[in-house]
Amino acid sequence: MIPVLTIDGPSGVGKGTIAYIMAQKLHWNLLDSGAIYRAFAVAASNRDIEIDNVDELLKLASNLDLKFHSDPNQNNLNIYLDNVEISAELRTEKTAELASNYAMIGPLRESLLIRQQKFKQLPGLVADGRDMGTVVFSDAPFKVFLTADVEERAKRRLKQLHDKGITGNISHTLEEVQKRDERDANRKHSPLKPAKDALIIDTTNLTINEVVTKVMALVKA
Repeated sequence: MIPVLTIDGPSGVGKGTIAYIMAQKLHWNLLDSGAIYRAFAVAASNRDIEIDNVDELLKLASNLDLKFHSDPNQNNLNIYLDNVEISAELRTEKTAELASNYAMIGPLRESLLIRQQKFKQLPGLVADGRDMGTVVFSDAPFKVFLTADVEERAKRRLKQLHDKGITGNISHTLEEVQKRDERDANRKHSPLKPAKDALIIDTTNLTINEVVTKVMALVKA
């Protein structure tokens, strides 16, 4: 048995941060599924592959040269595509929107699902995404779904962009977050929703440590 902790939720709820901290505390492997879709979006854009060219998209997915390297000094993952570090590019609004559109393509999701499931290795896995607990690791013993007020999520997203030197304003960021929510919740394949057996945590008024404490209690129990 390889234990898996899934952490799902919309953008801006803190799932990436919580997943990273939990993986460090448990000494488990970490899967940032959103980074896979974003990296794929960058790769497809770099190759000028149209979004309706499913055959070429699937060929790219099966040969995607993607590597993750943990950086304990920065509390995050560094992502390399074709041996080039692209972490900053993955956090732009443009890349996020592209990734969201690609995520609606059923055959592509199936192809990338297999790649994600390969991250399940001993001693365990913390998987961060939008359908980790419902689809990719539906048999996971530990499932968490994070949520938060949409305006609070927009503020967090804007701060994240500013911290990385990317300009933006709250009204535009809020609009983008709401559009992403609608696409994720209403897509035909693997829509964003909590797993029936997931622990739902509203992070609107919680600190990172408070959320980590709740998630750790679930795993220990």
